Amino acid sequence: MGVITERAGPGVREWLTAAARGLPLALVSIVCGIALFVAAVLSIAFVPLGVGLLTTPAVLSGVRSYARWRRALAADWGGTAIPDPYRPRPARMRPGIAGRVEHCVLLLRDPATWRDLQWLLVDAVAGFLLALLPAALTLYGPYGTVVAAGLWRAMEGDWFLFVPLTSQSNALLAMGVGWCLTASAPYAAPRLMRAGLRLTRALLAPTREMALRRRVDRLYETRHDAVDTSSAELRRIERDLHDGAQARLVAMGMSLGAIEALIEKDPQQARRLVAQARQNSAEALTELRDLVRGIHPPVLAERGLGDAVRALALRTRLPVEVAVDLPGRFEDPVEAAAYFAVSEVLTNAAKHAGADRVWLDVGYRGDTGALRITVVDDGHGGADPAGGSGLAGVERRLGTFDGILAVSSPPGGPTTVTMEIPCTPVGPARGGTGPRPAARG
Repeated sequence: MGVITERAGPGVREWLTAAARGLPLALVSIVCGIALFVAAVLSIAFVPLGVGLLTTPAVLSGVRSYARWRRALAADWGGTAIPDPYRPRPARMRPGIAGRVEHCVLLLRDPATWRDLQWLLVDAVAGFLLALLPAALTLYGPYGTVVAAGLWRAMEGDWFLFVPLTSQSNALLAMGVGWCLTASAPYAAPRLMRAGLRLTRALLAPTREMALRRRVDRLYETRHDAVDTSSAELRRIERDLHDGAQARLVAMGMSLGAIEALIEKDPQQARRLVAQARQNSAEALTELRDLVRGIHPPVLAERGLGDAVRALALRTRLPVEVAVDLPGRFEDPVEAAAYFAVSEVLTNAAKHAGADRVWLDVGYRGDTGALRITVVDDGHGGADPAGGSGLAGVERRLGTFDGILAVSSPPGGPTTVTMEIPCTPVGPARGGTGPRPAARG
């Protein structure tokens, strides 16, 4: 099969692939579909008796595992991922039987549970036929040839589709019908397989109401994260002002008072205090500039995201190759979120990754309407957003804008961090945004 499909054209390869995949999928669909559907219905029916409260969570977990496998199979064969529609399980549940009962109630209240059961029944009938037909169409021709070669005598009185096997001429007619069906297989088999995948997607993908509910839950969660982040940022600014610039300004005021008292009595000491006050004012100004840069970097406000990330790359200890392709400026909060996210990822690469080089790509995808940032380093890998490396904070920052963070960091590297923020350009760029030569930290 491998040699044939390699030498054959794309259409023949797709046909043979559909036939080879369809037969085992049909068997799985009818066996697993009916078995899980019957087990789930019986378990739910026994809920009023109390037994179902204990068995239903296990049975429905099996149904969800099977549905997830079929989603993954559809994504692998059809090229389109199907997200899970299930409501998240609460982080804390009561222990023991009370927790199992609570879990059972939550499963039965989830609309996705009933859609899974509906899909099991439909897949065991329509899905079974759509998966079986590619293989059946392919085999009808050879089967008809065997029938016409003499097998019809042992099958006399039976039917080959709509042809009664009563004579040699009818057997030859059956062979012709079989090869007509096989001749249609290269055209029909891939389409039948795709129809089965579309059926799976239609019944297992989240509905519009489910997607809106999940989006509302996500926005509700990120709103709290944004409030917490804003409160923490305000406390940081207050602390930095109190411990830094404010303390230096107070010291400078005291020095000026002492200078006023000493300027006639001890001019030499007054000059020393003037020099100290000038130093305090310079240090206070530096700290204020650093504080303002931490709130909204001036280069970001003046030049836009492209030049701001280039400036970040120049300040990074590692060599950073930067490629920027942006159509213009974005809303200030979006640019700030992207800037600080890039800053955190570059800092992680320099401190923890053991990398020798970093590649940074910033672009805007018009087809998805999202700002896309990719950071790749050649370090040792192993980065985990849940491991306290700062990526969890980046994820929360992006979540405020309904953005996403994807991390691929196998042991041994490389590490690829991809960030996307849905947004639209609001104006032309003030600085250059096209690709420039590599920046070196």
